[in-house]
Amino acid sequence: MSLSATATLDESERQRALDALHIVGSLPEPAYDDIVKVAAAVCGTPMALVTLIDRDRQWFKARTGVEGLQTERNLAVCDHAIRQPNELLEVGDLSSDVRFAHNPLLQDLGARFYAGMPLVTDEGAAVGAVCVLDMNPRELNPTQREALQALARLTMTLMEGRGREREQQVAEILDKGVAEEAAAAPDAAGAYSVVILEVQDLTELTQRLGERTLERQLQHLDQSLEQCLQPQRGDSINRVSGSGEFIAVLGSSDVEETLTRFKQVAREANQNAGATLLLGAAYTSTGESTTAVFLRADQALSAAKDALR
Repeated sequence: MSLSATATLDESERQRALDALHIVGSLPEPAYDDIVKVAAAVCGTPMALVTLIDRDRQWFKARTGVEGLQTERNLAVCDHAIRQPNELLEVGDLSSDVRFAHNPLLQDLGARFYAGMPLVTDEGAAVGAVCVLDMNPRELNPTQREALQALARLTMTLMEGRGREREQQVAEILDKGVAEEAAAAPDAAGAYSVVILEVQDLTELTQRLGERTLERQLQHLDQSLEQCLQPQRGDSINRVSGSGEFIAVLGSSDVEETLTRFKQVAREANQNAGATLLLGAAYTSTGESTTAVFLRADQALSAAKDALR
């Protein structure tokens, strides 16, 4: 990362901030589609995107004028944009810039102009960009630059607002789960595990399977995961609304057996529907806060994503 307000964040911290949003691979949302439409209209370009820079890919949360869901990260101009988190990156002629002159992705698109404003979290992590591309060399006027910067701020507000809604639902799931576990096994209260299971790339699965089939698959997955639980131990599992994320709270005994069953369900989901289900788990015996335990499970899930890539 370059010297900037986010210079203290290394790549692992930046990636962790992106993972914490749980938005890469999420289903399309009209608000983001509107953002790219406005960006293209205001800037007068045929292409506009909301991009997220993941481990080794650039993933599109929304796009207009561009096919596909993602590109390789090493071909992404937005990967250069996030290195200056507080500045709009504008390249008047991509073919004259040594960084991009021989970029096969840009050549396939026929793109000659790029402007992108980074998406930066409150903690200062640049996770992606709102960008526009044109087929001809050009430059934005001051009003267009300000509009692109405003759209990036709006996009980040949407993402973090979505994140807060998710956090509230997760907190409710955890509180209910821990209460059920304590009621079922009062002698073991304060000793439990939190497991996060997350289906990757829902957008790709939707394109391949269709919305109805995917929803049926997720419902079947929910049932299969629930069959892995031990009710007498106070186990519970719930799905986060509108996502492929499941959160389980498990009692203190024989947790490894349940995790093994979860992993078997994940293998079956991959074989039957081509779905990748990743898992992160954390255990406590000291009665630490559910938030702390959940964050450790979330970090374990990020590590599973690292291993996948």
